[in-house]
Amino acid sequence: MPDYTPSPDLLRGRVLLITGAGGGIGRAVALAGARHGAQLILHDRSAKPLEKIYDMIVTGGGPQPAMLPLDLLRATPDACAALAETVQREFGRLDALVHCAAELGALAPLELYEPPMWLQVLQVNLTAAWLVTRACLPLLKQSPDASIVFTSADVGRQGRAYWGAYGVAAFGLEGLMQVFAQELAAWPHLRINSIDPGPVRTTLRARAYPGEGPGIHPLPEDIVASYLYLLGPDSRGLTGRAWQAQRGNSTPHATV
Repeated sequence: MPDYTPSPDLLRGRVLLITGAGGGIGRAVALAGARHGAQLILHDRSAKPLEKIYDMIVTGGGPQPAMLPLDLLRATPDACAALAETVQREFGRLDALVHCAAELGALAPLELYEPPMWLQVLQVNLTAAWLVTRACLPLLKQSPDASIVFTSADVGRQGRAYWGAYGVAAFGLEGLMQVFAQELAAWPHLRINSIDPGPVRTTLRARAYPGEGPGIHPLPEDIVASYLYLLGPDSRGLTGRAWQAQRGNSTPHATV
């Protein structure tokens, strides 16, 4: 949906939890959500990267956001349950969950990949996404119009050599999205989708492609329209789809 034009109050009255909101795509989604009226709950591994985003939202006249730091590398079921309990206590509801937190790890052949790094990337990118979603589902089920968005990658839809744990975790996220969408089909007001943002100028991209020119890809702010579309009411009824942010199309997955 690169040409999608959201209404100014698209997300007014909605409570959104965004992981990895301290930078990159998560930061861009947070700022865009605030501009469109959302009450934001900002997550990152610590409070420090969130403080600037907090100030920008408040200065811009958006609803005062909350900050919920949690190191996903050490996230446990109890820690994620406590996060969801905080959301319930402070806001009483949750209308959307956006997964943007990610760890690149190493770009290396699988046979040479270091096991500690492998486990770290899978924990942050896949296991923690499942734990946070699982903990937040009771709240999301209570919303009259809820959305879960997993930020994936093209290397999670077509295997690519040397992308190691990051690529495997991205495949896992696509599967997680599809299974959740099928298992929660009885809740038609709850949709679950994934987005491949495509090549975007982020710190993660710069680490993966250090020799790439800085101006050849769009900024995160340029691709948030797809996120806004999936978070707002215009995408009601669309679930279990793998979206491409820079093309605006999606691949539906059959349910059983």
